[in-house]
Amino acid sequence: MIAKGKVVKLAYSLKNSKGETIDVADSKDPFLYLHGAKEVVPGLEKALEGMKKGDKKSVTVAPKDGYGEINPELKIEVTRSQFPQNVELKSGMQFETHTQDGYGMIFTVESVTGEKVLINGNHPLAGETLHFEVEVLEIRAATQEEADHGHAHDGTHNH
Repeated sequence: MIAKGKVVKLAYSLKNSKGETIDVADSKDPFLYLHGAKEVVPGLEKALEGMKKGDKKSVTVAPKDGYGEINPELKIEVTRSQFPQNVELKSGMQFETHTQDGYGMIFTVESVTGEKVLINGNHPLAGETLHFEVEVLEIRAATQEEADHGHAHDGTHNH
């Protein structure tokens, strides 16, 4: 049964509210995660709790239990001069910067108009209601190494 500390292998499809497929993991290329280690959005993790191998479920996750609501303060206009000159800025490209506390944060370029660049630090799925179709393929106890590292290993993991 899925519970904290178990490694779970899932097949799933993820769609947005428009019915567009955002992501898929099938039985040939499943998604592996350590339950309780915050490797999946909270709403999905809560819905998976207690499921067994072979169980299937439709799960709808509201933005607050997924990638959060859109924070307008993370949509920022900056100048072109704040980027390296040799980088061609295009809408949709992503880059990482660090906050004053040293945390990495991903921003997406939304638009470039002359010297003005609109960037967005919200997760691309912020504000989206997520629709999952999941199937539990396998459940096992985490190894000590997985528990120590706080994530599942698929046999190809290196540190």
